[in-house]
Amino acid sequence: MDAGRRSTLPAARAWETSGPYAAALRSGHGPLFLRRTDGRLLPLDVERWCGRADAVDLEVLDRCEGAVLDVGCGPGRFVAELAARGRTVLGIDVSEAAVTRTLGLGGQSLRRSVFEPLPGEGRWDTVLLMDGNIGIGGDPRGLLRRVAALLAPGGLLIAETAGDDIDERARVQVVGVTGRAAGHPFAWARVGTPALVGHARCAGWRPAAQWTSGERRFVALRGSRSASSSAEPPNSAAVTSSQRVRNPSADSPVTPA
Repeated sequence: MDAGRRSTLPAARAWETSGPYAAALRSGHGPLFLRRTDGRLLPLDVERWCGRADAVDLEVLDRCEGAVLDVGCGPGRFVAELAARGRTVLGIDVSEAAVTRTLGLGGQSLRRSVFEPLPGEGRWDTVLLMDGNIGIGGDPRGLLRRVAALLAPGGLLIAETAGDDIDERARVQVVGVTGRAAGHPFAWARVGTPALVGHARCAGWRPAAQWTSGERRFVALRGSRSASSSAEPPNSAAVTSSQRVRNPSADSPVTPA
């Protein structure tokens, strides 16, 4: 693991030990917030995450190409909808509760950080970063570089951006119904559409589309990595074989109770 991954990985896994996050996913409702070190609360829409894919979500999924990797899949509404359509799709999340819920909906999910080794690296056709997940690790350009390595040549990234035209970094903690913060502060980012497009251009991405739907904002970016003659698209068998146990806490899916 290189130095960049070492510095980003602990923040990316911060949700793994978050009791309030796990409790909210199990119950299907909030309140749940990210609390910044300056005291400001950023609300998290747990009820929408735990529901079925809504009309805005379906617009996103209609744009997906080929095999899809959902980074930070949460309780799995995107994964479940794509699986129901017969698509090759894998969700990853560091939270056991998130993976369990995704599996319960009939989707494939793996408990792992985006900065750890993943199945099908360099062969995914589409990567999703929904529900603010462009903020993972507090370093959008670093996350864009990682996603570029996951995608097949010319692959598509669809990211949901902040509602405001912002580009900010903060240290945050997860806060649930009790109002008590859980765990140590970790790095998070909030990025609006103009800022994300700027970061993407600097990292070699080509903007493919921008749109607003239901007061939510999205950006589609096209990767520019050159093709490899040995690359093959990920498939269900490849995903399944990658989940055989080597380290149950990181490499294997969580089996629902």
